[in-house]
Amino acid sequence: MIDLHCHIDLHKNPGAVVAECVERRMYILSVTNTPSAWEGTASLAVDAPRIRTALGLHPQLAGERRSELALFDKLLPRTRYVGEIGLDGSPEFRGSWDSQLAVFTHVLDACARVGGRVLSIHSRRASAAVLDCLKTQTRAGLPILHWFSGTTRELDRAIELGCWFSVGPAMLCGDKGRALVAAMPRDRVITESDGPFAQIARAPLMPWDVESAVRQLADLWSMNVVEAGNIVHANLRSLIARSLTEI
Repeated sequence: MIDLHCHIDLHKNPGAVVAECVERRMYILSVTNTPSAWEGTASLAVDAPRIRTALGLHPQLAGERRSELALFDKLLPRTRYVGEIGLDGSPEFRGSWDSQLAVFTHVLDACARVGGRVLSIHSRRASAAVLDCLKTQTRAGLPILHWFSGTTRELDRAIELGCWFSVGPAMLCGDKGRALVAAMPRDRVITESDGPFAQIARAPLMPWDVESAVRQLADLWSMNVVEAGNIVHANLRSLIARSLTEI
């Protein structure tokens, strides 16, 4: 199983989550919301070779944590993965829009300077602006749009720009999410949980809940679960190969 976007450090018992992921032999991208959280989160997975920890500065925290960009730059050479980063155009975060843009631009430029990174990107109500930034800084790395919720026209643009997509059970529960995933290139789709933020029936999603996302993908792609799982695993291998050769 593969969870390409989860917040292990924000689960109630992160150590137990890591242990369960190791037991299940899961491949995990553990994202962080601030640079100051990265070292502690990375230490949780020091004995878990299938768990990678991404260095992030979440757009919802950009206004209050912009001062951590210097720490971001210092830590960036220590990881090939960056996230959660991006922009959030929701009404409650519009007041920090200028800071969000400044942080996201800085992060993309920093990634370009070090040869590119695998990027897990937040784009809620800001898909067009995120894509504008990616088009401006093409050397930032390999962009993966987490829980993409833009328009079909924006999806077409993201595909043209070479973006990948991480999708989870919560996204696949809704008609819009399913329609967007159905239009995504199958060879650029990987599963995620977005736990503990994403929930179903008020229960935070765990990394192993991506199993239900694979079942939903199988239904959407009109194939059996084994075939859908094989596609997702082939996509991870392709993603890793591209990250090693292109960035």
